[in-house]
Amino acid sequence: MKVPVTWLREYVETAASAHELARRLSISATEVERVIDAGVPDVDGNLGHFVVGRVLAAEAHPNADRLQLCQVDVGNPDPQQIVCGAWNFGVGATVAVGLPGARLPGFPGPLEERLLRGEVSRGMILAEDEVGLGPDHSGIMLLSDGLEPGTPLGDVLPLVDQVLDVTPTMNRPDLLSMVGIAREAAALCDGGLRLPDPEEPSATGAEPVEVAVEDFGGCPRYIGRGFRNVRVGPSPQWLRARLHLAGMRSISNVVDVTNYVMHVWGSPLHAFDRSKLAGGRIVVRRARPGETLRTLDGTVRELVPGDLLITDGERAVALAAIMGGLDSEVSEQTTEVLLEAANFEPIGILRTSERLSLRTEGSNRWEKGVDPYAAAPAAALASRMLVDLAGAEPAGSVDVNDGLPKRPVVTLRPERASALIGLDVPADEQRAILERLDFVVDDGWRVTVPTFRARDVTREIDVVEEVARVVLDRVPLTMPLRRAVAGHLTPEQLFRRSLEDVLVGAGFSEAYTWSLTPSDPDPSALRLPDPMSGEHAVLRTTLRHGLVEAARVNVDAGNEPIRLFELARVYLPSGEQLPRERWRLGGITEGGFAAARGAVEAIYEASHLPLDVRRITLGHLHPGKAAETDAGWLGELHPTLLEGAWGVFELDVADLMAPLPERILYEDVITFPAVRQDVAVAVDEEVEAGAIVAVVHEAGGAELREARVFDVYHGEQVGEGRKSVALHLVFQAPDRTLTDEEAAAVRDRIVAALAERFGAELRA
Repeated sequence: MKVPVTWLREYVETAASAHELARRLSISATEVERVIDAGVPDVDGNLGHFVVGRVLAAEAHPNADRLQLCQVDVGNPDPQQIVCGAWNFGVGATVAVGLPGARLPGFPGPLEERLLRGEVSRGMILAEDEVGLGPDHSGIMLLSDGLEPGTPLGDVLPLVDQVLDVTPTMNRPDLLSMVGIAREAAALCDGGLRLPDPEEPSATGAEPVEVAVEDFGGCPRYIGRGFRNVRVGPSPQWLRARLHLAGMRSISNVVDVTNYVMHVWGSPLHAFDRSKLAGGRIVVRRARPGETLRTLDGTVRELVPGDLLITDGERAVALAAIMGGLDSEVSEQTTEVLLEAANFEPIGILRTSERLSLRTEGSNRWEKGVDPYAAAPAAALASRMLVDLAGAEPAGSVDVNDGLPKRPVVTLRPERASALIGLDVPADEQRAILERLDFVVDDGWRVTVPTFRARDVTREIDVVEEVARVVLDRVPLTMPLRRAVAGHLTPEQLFRRSLEDVLVGAGFSEAYTWSLTPSDPDPSALRLPDPMSGEHAVLRTTLRHGLVEAARVNVDAGNEPIRLFELARVYLPSGEQLPRERWRLGGITEGGFAAARGAVEAIYEASHLPLDVRRITLGHLHPGKAAETDAGWLGELHPTLLEGAWGVFELDVADLMAPLPERILYEDVITFPAVRQDVAVAVDEEVEAGAIVAVVHEAGGAELREARVFDVYHGEQVGEGRKSVALHLVFQAPDRTLTDEEAAAVRDRIVAALAERFGAELRA
């Protein structure tokens, strides 16, 4: 959610800066990903160059058909001559003007007096996109009449703003609203909260609004309000600007009011053209088999009986809480409006949204659980705005519900709260914190939970958390003094820590990626019945996807070098309700196959494990650059998955640890010198070096202490389809110095075994 700070300050009085608000909110309540600077640069008195103007004269430019030559009153004794390319205004229009010296966002330098087709232009009449207040460039901004020429434009429009990019957690849908963020800011920064309290317009008639709810389980509350003589048109510039900064597109004054109020109270609204509803009524029910609805995006949706619909008693007119129907949308011809301020059950909305792959700003809020009590203030604010901005006449109202839920009551023990938090938080301060968050605390410490937190705060520990998150910044930066040690790490935990140390020592950085992914290469992977979103629908069976995405993000950010690893669980299909959880170690690094092998060799060497590598073919690895071990696989990532040469690996921790002995037995250090010899054999190209080393160890017996490949040669001397593999052999005995003849006998035994197994020919 985008939170313009100037808008937020209408509801909370605090001296905290935007960055301080972001810091406190991030510590206590929600993730603030960034603070976005919006609007014109506020440097060197730049705002003084933007003023309100009134057009005194406008005529065609004498030397250009597409330009107007305007005389504009900007508060100076003489009018300002400005050449303008827009034609959506005339004499008497109130406009926004940038005077010479003004710096506009995205412009290379300040505005200057310029000669345009022979006429001097002393400034610019501004469109909304030129000052960052919207995307429109088809015409200039038209301001409300009555503004005095020369008035600083910053007093009329949010020329300079900062926007908080907020991502609330699933349990805090109340923070998807300006009021919710303001309430948090007031509590965290000792600010004053000012909730919207408009004067509700009185109905001009007693016209009934007919609403019937057939399924109160899906729709606990439905407020319907009728309006006559509505004038649909463009929204005023201040409303367009606020919606733009909040990340929404302006459509019309009526639709913009519903979106504006949704941002204020977090309770989505919808406006119907009442003349298009049969009998002007509303019936809320479940879909019938075979029923369809053409939604506002023009798509015909096939519905199932579980889908909740808004109908007029004869046909569906909206997909409840998700999207309205095309046949009942508000248009320029609309004069009668039925305003919906309702409440919907979240799980059913989530299922319908996921099934149809249709997510909207409204459904995003409903599926998390919106406070049913928010519908009334949202309806009141929307009604006031429709009257003020669209000239609407209220014609009746109805509130249909099956009883609203009661506020939960939880008993808190202040001393228990301090013990759990680990800080001494006085009882009076705990009470003050809770009351600032809209909880009611009586003398017996019975805490009445506000309705907008009723789904989340149900136990004493939840109330303790409310106190704790407000005082989190008091937690000392040092660990508490440890006076006793209870328990110890298991062998597997110690082994996992050693793996982390090895990769960190090899220059890798640890990554944490999602356990839930949009898809998985295993068709049997466990899919969640009600995922939070399509991006988090399947429990992963591999770490590869997350690491590749993490590498891609770092590439896009220009970071280098990139070496990432993750030590985490995967979830393998078991045929049962729950999957098998396995610890996996995965990594991705620049440098291709060689880099991946180097990392795997470091892991095996540090653990004193033999590394036996075999060639394999895997779809996600580069052909011919893929291998496996007893614990997993390694290779070069297929170039279609990520541009460049990337080494990847994934090892099962339990399989990797399996060869480790429970007890390490001492072996005497051999003091007798070793005999070292090199041997080269010619074999077919398909023979793997790892298989050759395995046979060498098998044939060499106890006298062979070490065998490793140090060279592979291809060329005419070994023939087509064959290769020469050179091995370094170390012979050693614990009780004597081996003679050359004894070493030669072992060597001959090895060569004979290679010839028998692979048809190897001795070259040197």
